[in-house]
Amino acid sequence: MQEKILIVNGFERKLIVDPDAFLSDVLREQLHLVGTKVGCGQGQCGACSVIIDGKVTRACITKIRRVADYACITTIEGLGNQANLHPLQTAWVVHGAAQCGFCTPGFIMSAKGLLDENPKPTREQVRDWFQKHKNVCRCTGYIPLVDAVMDAAKVLRGEMTLDINHNMPADGNIFGSRAPRPSGVAKVMGQWAFGDDQKLQLPPNTLHLAIVEARVSHANVKGVDATEALKMPGVHSVITAKDVKGKNRITGLITFPTNKGDGWDRPILCDDKVFQYGDAIALVAADSEKNARAAAEKVKVDLEVLPAYMSAPAAMAEDAIEIHPGTPNTYYEQNHAKGADVAPFFNDAKYEVMGGDYYTQRQPHLPIEPDVGFAYLNEEGKVVIHSKSIGLYLHLYMIAPGLGVEPENLILIQLPTGGTFGYKFSPTMEALVGVAAMATGRPCHLHYNYAQQQYYTGKRSPFWTKGKIAVDKATKKIVASEMEWIVDHGPYSEFGDLLTLRGSQYWMAGYGIPNMRAKGYCVATNHGWGSAFRGYGSPEIMFPSECLMDEMAEKLGMDPLEFRYANVYRPGDTTPTDQVPDSWTLPEMIDILRPKYKEALANAKKNSTATHKKGVGVAIGIYGSGLDGPDSAGADAELNADGSVTIYNTWQDHGQGSDAGTLGFAHETLKPLGLCASKIKLVLNDTGKCPNSGPAGGSRSNVMVGQAIINGCKQLVDAMRKSDGTFRTYDEMVAEGLKTRYNGTWTAPAKDCDANGLGSPFCCYMYGLFLAEVTVELATGKTQVDKMTLVEDIGTINNRQTVDGQNWGGLAQGVGLALSEDFEDIKKHSSLAGAGVPYIKDIPDAMELHYVESPREHGPYGNSGVGEVPLCGPHPAIINAIYNACGVRIRHLPAYPEKVLAGLKALGK
Repeated sequence: MQEKILIVNGFERKLIVDPDAFLSDVLREQLHLVGTKVGCGQGQCGACSVIIDGKVTRACITKIRRVADYACITTIEGLGNQANLHPLQTAWVVHGAAQCGFCTPGFIMSAKGLLDENPKPTREQVRDWFQKHKNVCRCTGYIPLVDAVMDAAKVLRGEMTLDINHNMPADGNIFGSRAPRPSGVAKVMGQWAFGDDQKLQLPPNTLHLAIVEARVSHANVKGVDATEALKMPGVHSVITAKDVKGKNRITGLITFPTNKGDGWDRPILCDDKVFQYGDAIALVAADSEKNARAAAEKVKVDLEVLPAYMSAPAAMAEDAIEIHPGTPNTYYEQNHAKGADVAPFFNDAKYEVMGGDYYTQRQPHLPIEPDVGFAYLNEEGKVVIHSKSIGLYLHLYMIAPGLGVEPENLILIQLPTGGTFGYKFSPTMEALVGVAAMATGRPCHLHYNYAQQQYYTGKRSPFWTKGKIAVDKATKKIVASEMEWIVDHGPYSEFGDLLTLRGSQYWMAGYGIPNMRAKGYCVATNHGWGSAFRGYGSPEIMFPSECLMDEMAEKLGMDPLEFRYANVYRPGDTTPTDQVPDSWTLPEMIDILRPKYKEALANAKKNSTATHKKGVGVAIGIYGSGLDGPDSAGADAELNADGSVTIYNTWQDHGQGSDAGTLGFAHETLKPLGLCASKIKLVLNDTGKCPNSGPAGGSRSNVMVGQAIINGCKQLVDAMRKSDGTFRTYDEMVAEGLKTRYNGTWTAPAKDCDANGLGSPFCCYMYGLFLAEVTVELATGKTQVDKMTLVEDIGTINNRQTVDGQNWGGLAQGVGLALSEDFEDIKKHSSLAGAGVPYIKDIPDAMELHYVESPREHGPYGNSGVGEVPLCGPHPAIINAIYNACGVRIRHLPAYPEKVLAGLKALGK
């Protein structure tokens, strides 16, 4: 141990430290300054940035021994307070730069270092600074972060003033405004307590867990020996499958009768088999995470290694053994049949035919915060689990039988969540901490490191797609399409059938094609399990769809945008599921984009050089707002004694802004009461207090929960209204025996798809039109995206700031999907940087948004959703732009430089 004297946020602090400890651990665990976040733990994300003697420093890779005595350290806690925020903190709130908020303290401290050094930076200098200091944001697309720095610099120079109410509308109308998130101030102060921050708030007897992981991808479990682990310092116990009181399985909630499995294929702790790398075989419970991890390495697992099928084609081979004995590896098939048989169209000379094979990869979600959670038994003996879940009630029912707990004795609460982008639609560590708390009788906390985040949380399921279309040569209209798609869903079946259905719902979506045939297959493999990821099926299937549109346009000698214009939905057309579209704005959207597209083409031609070729690409992206069929949600509105109103729901927030969404709908509906926004309180995401609003996925929440909030608030207003048009007070309501809390519910007017994939699965859709401008460096094959433009119809808009943020973030993730992100090589791709996370200079600073607000009949105040659509079409637009630039057609994502370079060499360029 070593004595260390530091000046922390202006105060001298004398500490006794382990010289090998990292500065981040000293700040967080000894000084309880948890505003310094630890994401990757490898210096790759910048969430841990602090300032030491005027220099921005990544605390998670700085050993405390390297920090000099009397070094001056500034953390986010030393920057400003609630009554006097630093201009950077204020600007972050004003610009909506804190979405999930996990990376926020690190960015703000990094930005302070910049402004201390350069008080008048250009936008490009801000971007260069964040690139140099490896600050990564996964939510925002970086644009609002740069905006915030530029405005904060102006404030510091005395050129403008700014306060957190800068965007609050003067008329008090929250709905449709750019009002800041209620959680914004806490996030910019580093006080939004995430799961590993709350570890320090748990009782002293809390146990810390480490997973005994499978280091192979497929094996029979012959035995587990914990003898040596139990002798390690601080170890309380080693928990194995025999300690699980229930079925020891997480149910996939299989709902489709054609599924050949039963949905009980995912163990909580592996008993008979290991199905993928990283599977949990046992849990070590100890007095610290460090001791638990050390002991986990001492647990001996006897495995009989089996053949590992790391792709769908391998698992479908004739000689492949069944991964789950008794269930074929191809366990679900989806048919699609709309209109007439398509074969005649592909064999008639009057039709032009174009087809191809395509692949979308196992895209990792890459949140900056690794998975984390804890569990305990409350005074009533109920199991309480806190996690990053975005499907609290869904997960409750998925894990209760496995734990051996009746649903009414299980409570799930969402922690402040540092982004999920869909992976937490699946339970990850919820059952593990539940098992440990039940087995030990003590609070148990589990925190993944970033490698575990990569290989023991779900990924986007790869799609192997083969499709073709037939076009009438005379009219240029698409008359028929045919497609086969194979879904590599990893070893666990949860939601695999639903994902496979998505392939038929979005294949060639956006175009009025009368005759369609398709078939999809969901396949179990031994690679990382498949989970929801933003867009869920649409990005996978719209990649081949939208690339094929460009390829057909070229064959017809047509401009790609005009070919789309000739074929997009118009009255009389139907969707791939034979549903009437809820909006006919695609022609209008193309009209808006056309001049920008033509200008981009002219600029690309003018600015291309012998070494760098510029190109332009377009694509359409479409997604339905909801889960299939009669999706529903609940939300409560309660009048309080002081005249305020509390809204209760489980609109889970993983960065998209459910607090802002809830406030917007509630304030608009409660307008007759004359309440200001500050008189509306939010109680969110606790199954012990809030009704079931459904999971936060599929862009359903804005529509479903929004309608439920409106319904509940209307009931309350109606109950309070007197015959003379005035409103009862709380005391009057009680005196008259009237309820003060009302449950609002809403069910979507939609129907499930039938065996042929036909139906009206969603009541509201989202439509996006994407324009990508790129530069390809011929010597290396490297592609740089210069600009993205999105024209979007998502109905009316609740909160414009959160909608802009969702779109910028979705476009940025589309750049990663197109060019860099993958989880194929388990070891190489087990870190943020290794998996290809885009840094700020990988994302264009030019991202232009245009909205066509076509009110939806069934949307709350005309809203649809927004979260999925910005990731449904940017990647094919980028791939089409690469082709336009240099003639290389990439059909296998991501478009790594070596793939483009190989294509250039094949063309002789």
